[in-house]
Amino acid sequence: MEYAFSPQLHTNRTILAPPCAGRRPSFPATSSLKTGSRIHLPPSSLKISNGAVCRAVTSPTYLETTETTEIDWDNIGFGLVPTDYMYDMKCSSDGIFANGELKKFGPIELNPSAGVLNYGQGLFEGLKAYRKEDGSILLFRPEENAKRMIDGASRMCMPAPTVEQFVDAVKMTVLANNRWVPPTGKGSLYVRPLLMGSGAVLGLAPAPEYTFLIFVSPVGNYFKEGLAPINLIVEDEYHRATPGGTGGVKTIGNYASVLKAQKIAKEKGYSDVLYLDAVHNKYLEEVSSCNIFVIKGNVISTPEIKGTILPGITRKSIIDVARSQGFQVEERAVPVEELLDADEVFCTGTAVVVSPVGSITYLGKRVEYGNRGVGVVSQQLYSALTSLQMGLAEDHMGWTVQLN
Repeated sequence: MEYAFSPQLHTNRTILAPPCAGRRPSFPATSSLKTGSRIHLPPSSLKISNGAVCRAVTSPTYLETTETTEIDWDNIGFGLVPTDYMYDMKCSSDGIFANGELKKFGPIELNPSAGVLNYGQGLFEGLKAYRKEDGSILLFRPEENAKRMIDGASRMCMPAPTVEQFVDAVKMTVLANNRWVPPTGKGSLYVRPLLMGSGAVLGLAPAPEYTFLIFVSPVGNYFKEGLAPINLIVEDEYHRATPGGTGGVKTIGNYASVLKAQKIAKEKGYSDVLYLDAVHNKYLEEVSSCNIFVIKGNVISTPEIKGTILPGITRKSIIDVARSQGFQVEERAVPVEELLDADEVFCTGTAVVVSPVGSITYLGKRVEYGNRGVGVVSQQLYSALTSLQMGLAEDHMGWTVQLN
């Protein structure tokens, strides 16, 4: 179906929309986005100002704004920068999400008895958007995040958006915050989807309502060291996850439980904590929010996914990249002793991408790698993956999604 487009002016922005029964899409007032930027919003189920939904929209709608942002992109770091829009979509007891909409970024309202506040019924995801040299924007494997959220929601007894709903919502949110995507090589736009039990519940039970929310923030390096070696300590008292638990899904409680050990480690000068398995206390699991890899010769070993380790999307991507470059990758139980004679060690994650490890301390013994420099293999894999993510290399894997 085709519609003739006509402009509608609102405070420093122009909205182009199809005339749907005399109504037009409503967007929160904002002073945002780079001059002349045009944002394509997915055409399905757009929320209209009077609360109705116009499902006949099949041509694209655009949001155009006239202001720029002033950020020192060379010193952005990894922290929250409030942006313009967030995405919100709700699901009632029927288990179906519908009628998502963009809202101005800001506080949300929750009942004190919300399931997420009382019983931790919540999940989150993390992915990034990158600015290409031609100004367009790339997402990296967003469908993988959608699938992982669906898996996690099943474990946490929650409904989840479909893969299509998830990806469309991510696209909409990124494009609506276009001006916050850093220039090529200066960082990325971190995308944080949340799924939470927002309905009120007093007794222990699944919430009667769920909210899917996405917000974004421009970021630089996760570790202050950047692409420089980090220093880890092996934790032999606290554990991150146990068999049969929720360590293999991205539920919010997994991260609060690592804060104590991480705080202690950072007070001693370490960058982060490397956890061991809870049964034998001898096999590597993961760092607080990263997967771990150990290199010896041409063999790259990483702990196998068995329910206590998060199936990282960066982890999965690095395994494929390494194999394509001729490395032998083993997913198996990795004894902590293998750290003692490893050639290199590195971590992977959405936030860190690839982070080389300069030293690991275990039971008071410190082992250093590569003269505390960035290892050759770590650098090689980092360069290969980030080149794909930023559109600097041809994507033979089919992993990137171009937005504009």
